Amino acid sequence: MASSPVRAVSAAIHHEGRFLLVRRGRPPAYGLYAFPGGRVEAGETLEEAVRREIAEETGAHVDGIRHIVDLDIPSEQDEGRIEFVLSVHAAGFAGGTVVAGDDAEAADWFSVDEMARLPL
Repeated sequence: MASSPVRAVSAAIHHEGRFLLVRRGRPPAYGLYAFPGGRVEAGETLEEAVRREIAEETGAHVDGIRHIVDLDIPSEQDEGRIEFVLSVHAAGFAGGTVVAGDDAEAADWFSVDEMARLPL
């Protein structure tokens, strides 16, 4: 029996011409840079999950959260199976000290030009 996809969130956080990215410290996408985020916990709304995950992974606080799109993320081990449904959001930076936490190896601000040279 196939398991249901895991619900997850991420957020594109823009501040002073840069976006906040994390380098992932665990699968999926280990070692790649991505917008911060993670799994939605039982009973959480998507907005609550965005706030919690961003704080856990980066120390940042966000506001103005708005949903952009839902993406199906396939399994890295089981071809054809959708492992995650990722709800991508946009948000504004509302403060905090940015530092890698939780399952992020690194967290920092990048311009679009810098992002083009990263493994995303």
